[in-house]
Amino acid sequence: MEWVVLLLAPLAVGALLYLVGRWLFSLDGDLTLLWAEWRGKRPEKELPGKVVWVTGASSGIGEELAYQLAKIGSLLVLSARRENELERVKKQCLEISNLNSDDILVVPLDLTDRSSHEGATKTVLQHFGRIDVLVNNGGRSQRSLFVDTKLEVYQAIMELNYLGTISLTKHVLNHIIQRKKGKIVTMSSVMGIMGAPLATGYCASKHALQGFFNSLRPELAEYPEITVSTICPGPVQSKIIDNVFTEELSKSLQKPGDQSHKMPTDRCVRLTLVSIANDLNEAWVSDHPYLAICYLWQYAPTWAWWLLNKMGKIRIRNFKSGVDADVSYSKKKS
Repeated sequence: MEWVVLLLAPLAVGALLYLVGRWLFSLDGDLTLLWAEWRGKRPEKELPGKVVWVTGASSGIGEELAYQLAKIGSLLVLSARRENELERVKKQCLEISNLNSDDILVVPLDLTDRSSHEGATKTVLQHFGRIDVLVNNGGRSQRSLFVDTKLEVYQAIMELNYLGTISLTKHVLNHIIQRKKGKIVTMSSVMGIMGAPLATGYCASKHALQGFFNSLRPELAEYPEITVSTICPGPVQSKIIDNVFTEELSKSLQKPGDQSHKMPTDRCVRLTLVSIANDLNEAWVSDHPYLAICYLWQYAPTWAWWLLNKMGKIRIRNFKSGVDADVSYSKKKS
């Protein structure tokens, strides 16, 4: 009998490790986030009636945020540069929810026009009287090699993604500190944790946001009801790829490529709302291999660099051939 146990024990351990491995590679968020989704506070309970200001609300993640928040019953402020697109999103929000027109405020906003941010904040406060949640979602990505990219592109990326974000945050935070409660949520990226070829400027802007908000958070520790959260998505099915920075400011990406292999936008937004409802300081929202690399980066950075260098070659080859940069190693969607 003992020899049977000795024979079967390694098989059982191997099977268990296999099942655990398959489970881990089926995850699309960090363990704290997924625990919160399973056992934590529900967005449907925490966010109804809250005034939520979403930047970059005219497309992609911002647009989907507007729809899911509207269904929950949040009061919305929608901002982006294109007012006509914001009105389209507002109309759709009204059709899918019980909100009325006064519950959704359209505030056109250019994040690079920092002189307008104070006035925009006052407009929101005049309409709703408060801001409960600011979601810093506006920004642009990048697809270009550093050696080909003009310096003015990097300046534009930092003006928009970094300086524009912290400028608006500063004005909203003044109000939140006066109330001694509120949430500042910033859509960063897994590229704010690691790095990636073809996105040197984008990664730099997201690293800057990570450093800024990680430093701001302890500055506000005396206010227990003020939360500073950074959300770090991996590749997501959104239109951000259609409007990326390239090697020149006047040049657009000619072949965005198919995006169907990336995480669905609605899933990314759902996990984002779970993060907001549970006051998570940082959340990773990504399919593999990016999620696995985030963990590897924390505990074995040299191995992570080795893997990313291998992936980087594929990414650059895809880009040069007109295929989406991430398609060869992203999780396929049925």
